[in-house]
Amino acid sequence: MDLQHIRSAILLSKKLNFTKTAEALHIVQPALSRKIKQLEEGINTPLFKRNKRNVELTEAGRYFIPEMEKLLLQYEFIIKRTNQIHKGEAGELKIGFTHSVMQSILPEILIDIRQNLPNIKTILKELNNRDQYIRLQSGELDIGFATNPLVPVGLKSKVLHIDNYAVLVPKGFDMERLQKNGFATFTKEPFIFPSKTDGPNYVNIIESICTGAGFIPNVVHETDSVSTSIRLIEAGMGVSLEPMSSIRGLHLPIDFHELSDTPQKAQLTMIWNPKLEFEHPKLFQILHQVNHVSPLKGETH
Repeated sequence: MDLQHIRSAILLSKKLNFTKTAEALHIVQPALSRKIKQLEEGINTPLFKRNKRNVELTEAGRYFIPEMEKLLLQYEFIIKRTNQIHKGEAGELKIGFTHSVMQSILPEILIDIRQNLPNIKTILKELNNRDQYIRLQSGELDIGFATNPLVPVGLKSKVLHIDNYAVLVPKGFDMERLQKNGFATFTKEPFIFPSKTDGPNYVNIIESICTGAGFIPNVVHETDSVSTSIRLIEAGMGVSLEPMSSIRGLHLPIDFHELSDTPQKAQLTMIWNPKLEFEHPKLFQILHQVNHVSPLKGETH
């Protein structure tokens, strides 16, 4: 069946007048009559009763026309969505992220994507740096948002936000010692760190905060979960280092001090496979508009 024949029949079912329907289609009446006849012959069923004065739908026509309208709407949607996918305006976008990214810049980025590309579905996975690298290279992820990543060859990256680190301590910790002695205060404290195998560059940077203060950290627990770290610190089992963006705005059962004077910073970085730029050009127009943000002033809590 020709789509134009079906559209002609649908319009005729609404006007029930061959002359007015032909005028609306910008064709002559005999041509419209031929289209309707060819359609009816094609399905071997009359759709219209007509005489010199009246046109009306047959019982079969009253079923056929609404059902074909539904199919046409679906067909048009499929064509439109196919075109949107081709242009990178629809489909699925698989995003990996670390905790600090979700606590800071990622929600606003997702809002921008939703507002500008409403037909893209985002699939979010919280992953450490290493797992993001692997999945980006294999195509299981489209974009990663990591903290201080060591970006593999073949992937591109852009720093979107720079933040200070904070030292997280149990409630009641003597902050005056920190003000007096600096970070060397933690020389004998047990530390809770992420696993080095899952984010070697990230761990090297927070280790360097300790070595810069003259000591090697005594790491007694390893976890990639910020919430687990906080629970361990609350229980008095150690201290930890986190980007300020990981904890800013949270109601914490522990205390923290922002390390605004240390040279080590948390770089919240977007990572992607270059081929994605051609598949989602409008998406990258949005992402490249994200402004670089400098660290905030220090605070203690």
